[in-house]
Amino acid sequence: MEGIEQLAIRQTGGGAVLSVKVVPNSSRDRVVGVLGESLKITTSAPPEKGKANTAVTKTLAKALGIDVRSIQLVAGPTSPRKEFQIDGMSPDDVRTNLQAQ
Repeated sequence: MEGIEQLAIRQTGGGAVLSVKVVPNSSRDRVVGVLGESLKITTSAPPEKGKANTAVTKTLAKALGIDVRSIQLVAGPTSPRKEFQIDGMSPDDVRTNLQAQ
């Protein structure tokens, strides 16, 4: 994936926090690439009642090759710009796993 080194990923006590730009109501659920310092993810789910957030969490877990329970939304529940806590992974692990997809 092009530009993976530009991603804003912070180390936390239990893992890493990744900045994500979400585009709801798209044709499919997928990781599109890097947009500035954020990972851009599209989802076919609408931005209502947390449906898009749930779909993005599943898409991110699949892209990282980890269980969906290891990812939590920590900022931006109603915004297209969100932050996800990824438990048990360092920023380098996140970049490596995203690069491998």
